[in-house]
Amino acid sequence: MTDSDYLSRAEAVLSSIEAGVDDNTADIELDRSGNVLTLEFENGSKIIVNLQPPMQEIWIAAKAGGFHFRFVDGRWLDTRSGREFFEALSDYATQQAGEPVTFAA
Repeated sequence: MTDSDYLSRAEAVLSSIEAGVDDNTADIELDRSGNVLTLEFENGSKIIVNLQPPMQEIWIAAKAGGFHFRFVDGRWLDTRSGREFFEALSDYATQQAGEPVTFAA
């Protein structure tokens, strides 16, 4: 994948997350600084999603740990478990919000 393709696809992920915050009933504050999104929950916990252009990955830092996702066969997949990005982010956000949170592409 070219750097341009990566940035286009990864930016689409960040845009989907931004839109998803508004679609959820959980109290989530969103802050974006360049290629970094910070989701802050009512209890003060945070999830940080950031782009890693040199590696062509998207990283998630959550209470559950740190996770790296790479674009494979049309989906962003965890480099260790193969789990899909939005499914994983939804689970981590649900754990930290204490109520159901769903994100989708």
